[in-house]
Order: sequence, then C-alpha cells, then structure tokens
Amino acid sequence: MSPDEVRARYARAQEEVGPDVTIVAATKYVSVEDMAVLAEAGIDVVGENRAQDLEAKHAAHGDAFHWHFIGHLQSRKAKIVNEICELVHSLDSESAARRLEVPALVQVNLAGEESKSGVAPEKLGEFLELYPRVRGLSTMPPETDDPERSRPLFRKLRELAGEHGLGELSMGTSQDYKVAAEEGATMIRIGAVLYGDRR
Repeated sequence: MSPDEVRARYARAQEEVGPDVTIVAATKYVSVEDMAVLAEAGIDVVGENRAQDLEAKHAAHGDAFHWHFIGHLQSRKAKIVNEICELVHSLDSESAARRLEVPALVQVNLAGEESKSGVAPEKLGEFLELYPRVRGLSTMPPETDDPERSRPLFRKLRELAGEHGLGELSMGTSQDYKVAAEEGATMIRIGAVLYGDRR
C-alpha cells in the first residue's frame, strides 16, 4: 500500500461520488503503522470500528485525521468515543445514547437482518426523542455482488431522514457506494476501494 496508490484511488472515488459526499476511510483492517500511509495520501476522515483500535490509532496519529466511529457502539465504550470522535455513525441503543456526548447518526436496520445492529424503522421516531444530537441516519445493507440490490434500502433511508428532518446520510460501502451517492448519501464508508482487501 503506497501513498500514491491510495491518493489516486481516493481521487477517483471522490470524482465518482462528487464533491459534496464525504469519503470516510474505513480503517478496521489498517494497522497502526499503515495509518501513516493514509495521512500521507491526503485522507482526511477515517472511520474506526473498535474502540480499542480507535484509542491506539489516535494515540499514534491523533491530529492527522478527523475521527469517526462506524462500528457497533457499546455503552461502556462511549467515553473513549466522546474523547476522540467528532461523529458516530452507528448509534442504536438507549444505553449508548445516554452516555454519548458527540453528534451521532442513528443506524437503521432496514433489511431486518438479525445479525445486524440498528433501530427498526418503525421505532425510529421514538428513538430520536432520546438523543437530541442526532444529525442523520446510517444503514448497512446485506452483502451483495449487485450494487443495485442496495438501492431500495438507500432510497428508504433517504425518505426516513426526510420525514424526520435529518440532513446527513451515511450509506454505501465499497460494494455499493456509487449507488449510495446517487440516492443522496452525504457520507460513504469505503476501505477495499482505497487500499485493497486487507483481511
């Protein structure tokens, strides 16, 4: 993984989604050392999945990035996230909402997958009353080889956000980010597109 390669891929993705969409580089499989490559490549916003990794990476590269949290947020990890992150993409529990102090997006489980976290769409209104710092919504569609299969879910999320007067939409990953942008994403979370599959 070279800075030039990552910079070129980042520029290509930005061109594909347009200047109004924030690219959040998903760093779940990026080592603490390789975070330096992302900084050198001009990556501005990173999204981490695990609080302990967030802590380690922030300790080494604190000011290099704007830090977002994109993984499942356990309430006992909210303190770490409060200290480091400027946005959480995955708020979905009352206990985490009570401890969180930074702006958040509520994760909505539109596909009804039991294996995925997220608030059920019909319970969204009730959940939004709990946490005044919600700026928008996020969702994670089922894994697919066909990006078009994600489109109805992205459209539904945009409609839900509109109903509740929310402006930010975090949707779309390496599998379907172009479709997400077409459906109104303001943020996409991509990893493999930027630096290959590192699992």
